[in-house]
Amino acid sequence: MISLLVNIDVDDLPRAVAFYTGAFDLRVGRRFGADGVELLGASAPIYLLVKAAGSRPCAHLDAPRDYARHWTPVHLDLVVDDIERATARAVAAGATLEQVARTHRWGKLALLADPFGNGFCLVQFLGRGYDEIATQA
Repeated sequence: MISLLVNIDVDDLPRAVAFYTGAFDLRVGRRFGADGVELLGASAPIYLLVKAAGSRPCAHLDAPRDYARHWTPVHLDLVVDDIERATARAVAAGATLEQVARTHRWGKLALLADPFGNGFCLVQFLGRGYDEIATQA
């Protein structure tokens, strides 16, 4: 079995801590000098890591880090009990609402972005959740 750790690059650690603790009721665990903070309270620990805008994620990539809104095929889905309340709380903490919650057979889904350009979804399962649409293997 593997364990999951979530790492989120940010360019302003105090602002990131304020956003993620305020929006999602996470709490600060360990601090790693001025360059990192562990957040606890989710099903996996979340690490906020300071990476300067314009720096390169690795030597062979030409695209530098940019904290304007960007897209990546990997993102966070945060499961909540009350999507309207969670959306309002995230927006109040500094998130941008990109799509209001829409209802699907399996639940509700809202699309947002954090203050650092990272997209994330809020999910509220209804009925049997994803089992409402699952097919047999």
